[in-house]
Amino acid sequence: MYEQRFDKRAFDELRPMEAETGIIANANGSARFRIGNTEAIAAVYGPQEVKPKHLEKVDRGLIVCKYDMMPFSVPDRAKPGFDRRDMEISDVITNALNRAVLLEEFPRSMIDVRVYVSQADAGTRCASLTAASMACADAGLPMRDLVAAVAAGKIGDSICLDLTKEEEDFHEGGATDVPIAFLPSKNEIVLLQLDGKVSREDLKKIVEIGKLGAHKIYELEKKALRRRFSNES
Repeated sequence: MYEQRFDKRAFDELRPMEAETGIIANANGSARFRIGNTEAIAAVYGPQEVKPKHLEKVDRGLIVCKYDMMPFSVPDRAKPGFDRRDMEISDVITNALNRAVLLEEFPRSMIDVRVYVSQADAGTRCASLTAASMACADAGLPMRDLVAAVAAGKIGDSICLDLTKEEEDFHEGGATDVPIAFLPSKNEIVLLQLDGKVSREDLKKIVEIGKLGAHKIYELEKKALRRRFSNES
């Protein structure tokens, strides 16, 4: 049984959030997204020349993403270097951005996306993807929509939005973590992963609660971008 969340939130409540763009002066676009005690910073460089050249595509651009956790981002110091998990999350972010950015506008070009987690308390891939999406928009890249990502899941017998590390590690009744990302205005899922076991009916409920959370994140993203460009003008 899981009747009350560790941090006393409602089961459909997001942690406190912050979002800002234009935080790195020498990048074409940049953003910071924080949700609870998880924070990601993203920088976008390009469009630029493709390196190595054999990766170049004649009809569309190429997104190259690198995700990394800073050594001080977790209580037990993160190991330096690019490991299998970093590669997997880099691919997750790339695949989602491929669905959002209009890459046909940039043939024979590369967009370099760098994402760094400065603080981690679960949901790092979702926070990183959200930050990367805002950074792409901040860089002025044409997009079908922003990407809004959040983790939902089932803790014990309760469907929960925006899991913390304590909830991911919940043993009594088990925990299932489902990272989800949407293009909200298109009602399109661009990321759906499942860590654990859950029934088809519960998965539908998890996706629905994730969609509600993603729309709130989406509004925050748009607000951060409007604030950035209104300040510039």
